[in-house]
Amino acid sequence: MGMKGKIALGAVVGVVIIGVASTNGGDGKGDGDSGKGSSASAQHSSGGKKEAAARKKAAFAGDGDFRVGSDIRPGTYRTTGNSDGMCYWERAKDAKGETDSILANDNVSGTSYVTVKATDKLFKSTGCKDWEAVGLKAKGTPAARMAGDGGMFRVGSDIAPGTYRSTGNADDACYWERTKDAAHSLGSIIANNNVTGTAVVTISASDGYFKTTGCHDWQKTG
Repeated sequence: MGMKGKIALGAVVGVVIIGVASTNGGDGKGDGDSGKGSSASAQHSSGGKKEAAARKKAAFAGDGDFRVGSDIRPGTYRTTGNSDGMCYWERAKDAKGETDSILANDNVSGTSYVTVKATDKLFKSTGCKDWEAVGLKAKGTPAARMAGDGGMFRVGSDIAPGTYRSTGNADDACYWERTKDAAHSLGSIIANNNVTGTAVVTISASDGYFKTTGCHDWQKTG
């Protein structure tokens, strides 16, 4: 098996250096009515602020450092439309900025999914398109074809399980990875490989995601 995916935690750190949330006064009955109106307005305003905060935590910019639990909520997020591998993200256990702070990281071409855990302290994102929260129970129309440099595809939602084939790959630059989740830890990897020539891989219905970088397009064959 290829080692590209299994050394991402250490290797990507070097790559990013190159490019990695009024009351009115008065007298009489009119004041009572006014007070009720102000109270309702205040409640509406408060509700609006909460809704805005919730939206902020469910979608956030592709550049910045975000505190987990205050700036963003734990959950699974997706960024799409990234090119040239310039999008870098990082899950961190603290804000020290040291190598030991990194829990997981990656440079992204195409789409990436990342699960931010409640125990994470910081999520960093540089050069990425905006992130949006995704519901893991939501089902799409799974495709039988995927771009070879498309990044991560969710099995059963983005792509259908089955056997896929990619041809014409050169110089061991095509990398694929089957994962059980989007935590991007070494324990997430089910199987992976760097490919020259033709690649054939069977994606199981129980797989969480399939990642492809630098490959020619994949077509489902069975």
